[in-house]
Amino acid sequence: MSVSRESMTQWCNTLLAGRAAAPTLELVDYLADVPRLDTLSDIPSGTAVAIRGDVDAKPGDKVGEGDIRLRSMVETLKFGIERGWKQIVFGHIGRKPEGSLSKVASRLGELLGQEVTLVSDWINEETDSITDAARDQIAAAKPGSVLVLENTRRYEIERVLWNATPDDVPALADRLTHFTNEFAEKIARVYVHEALSAGSLDTSSTIIPAAMDHVAMGLYEASEFDGPMRKCLATQLVVFSGLKIDKLDDLDAMIGRGSIECVFAAGSLAMALKKAIGEIDGKPCCLGVAEDPAHSDKPYFIPAERVVQAKRMVTEGRAKGIKFEVPVDSVIEDGSVVDELQPGQQQFDIGPKSSKLFETQVGEFIATHPDGGVAFHNGVFGMFEDPRFESGTKNFIPQLQRMTEAGIDVYVGGGEGGKALELYGKPDWVTHVFTAGGTVLNALGSEPVPYLVALRLAAKG
Repeated sequence: MSVSRESMTQWCNTLLAGRAAAPTLELVDYLADVPRLDTLSDIPSGTAVAIRGDVDAKPGDKVGEGDIRLRSMVETLKFGIERGWKQIVFGHIGRKPEGSLSKVASRLGELLGQEVTLVSDWINEETDSITDAARDQIAAAKPGSVLVLENTRRYEIERVLWNATPDDVPALADRLTHFTNEFAEKIARVYVHEALSAGSLDTSSTIIPAAMDHVAMGLYEASEFDGPMRKCLATQLVVFSGLKIDKLDDLDAMIGRGSIECVFAAGSLAMALKKAIGEIDGKPCCLGVAEDPAHSDKPYFIPAERVVQAKRMVTEGRAKGIKFEVPVDSVIEDGSVVDELQPGQQQFDIGPKSSKLFETQVGEFIATHPDGGVAFHNGVFGMFEDPRFESGTKNFIPQLQRMTEAGIDVYVGGGEGGKALELYGKPDWVTHVFTAGGTVLNALGSEPVPYLVALRLAAKG
């Protein structure tokens, strides 16, 4: 299926618009429209199939070290091997163009029990074309072969949408149209997305599907969305933290679904909510440098409009019976604990009173859900990589175990929350840990997952 410049322009505009392009669509709607891998069962042996893989991994010395994302792809790849497909795995490693997937290809070979060939220099950057050498290598591969294309982010064409605006689309449409049609002609016309964590506007995830004859989600990716991700849509307790204040939008969307009963907040998210609660309750509070205009260029700064948003969320939430729990003390930059931040001070962790408050509220949540419930934990409570500021996070992780043992389904949104569980707990302390924090927030939050938008567009033709 070749792509025209006009259709590519419309495709890009839909991606960049995000939720505004389809404001009524929710995660379940995208999932309903995206085909699953079994729909490709009749694809004949010898067919080239592109696998957008979760290859952003750093394999250790032996299987099981640093390769969890690669292991998540094995079932899908074996599905294709059994059917004699020529599978071409592609994706990125890190954000730096110089990264290589050579070790990833070797580890995939170990996991699959067969040779996996790395295809280097597969894009001619002067023309945004697939090289003849790469085309010929794929054409010569035997049925059941698995190949890996070198790091997609080595090539500018993979990254052109990262900072693009709708005004940039006319200048990009010709390049993307040409490259996408080249990919379909010389590499594959069947596409499987098996990269749960690929949440960026990479061309490999969001543009290539436009020229495909068939698209589908991989087995692992589909199982994550159809299982634990759907469960999280019904979460009743959400534990949200982090440095980025735009998480407030994700929390806002999650609250809008109507199932949340209690919010525990820390980090920048909590700063906005704490300020809002103070103004609503007539108990104004200081956020220290987080509200100092001199720090407006810093990621921890809380703009006034975010406090306005938080006030609306708290007011509307309280009317629905939602409880908002925010820190009542803070660990500041010198390691000391203060009940109230003063101008010039910055919170680096929650204090012991806050930890005790969250522990008490976990107990109340358990007591009011004797038949079980759902809790979603995302982020960490402070700069936990520094021992001086790890106590808040370290003290809370056992609360996840406490809820699990009480029959609560506990889901951890990957990223730093998953790392904290590794450091301070055990995997069986929770129901499930996602391997893709950003994608989970997209799926549960305010904006659609870009690759689900692309797969849905491709499936609808």
